[in-house]
Amino acid sequence: MIVAFSVTPIGAGEDVGEEVAEAVRVVRASGLPNRTDAMFTSVEGEWDEVMDVVKRAVAAVQARAGRVSLVLKADLREGVTDGLNSKVRRVEDLLG
Repeated sequence: MIVAFSVTPIGAGEDVGEEVAEAVRVVRASGLPNRTDAMFTSVEGEWDEVMDVVKRAVAAVQARAGRVSLVLKADLREGVTDGLNSKVRRVEDLLG
């Protein structure tokens, strides 16, 4: 499964880079395949391990800002590995 999620601290002001960096640190330390862009962090793995990473990332942000907003989108598809790369590669191949 691939989960794309965004954790936003509420009440932390306009610059939330430090809080977001804490969440990304959790994801990267997990050892699961992941990618961060301007809007979301995506992480790939089995349900329990991915959801544990999301939970810990939210907790890391919540420790710095008492209130957080979580947006999460999941692609649950059995038998797919390396989806973070293969899905993008497929589109790039089609674009030629």
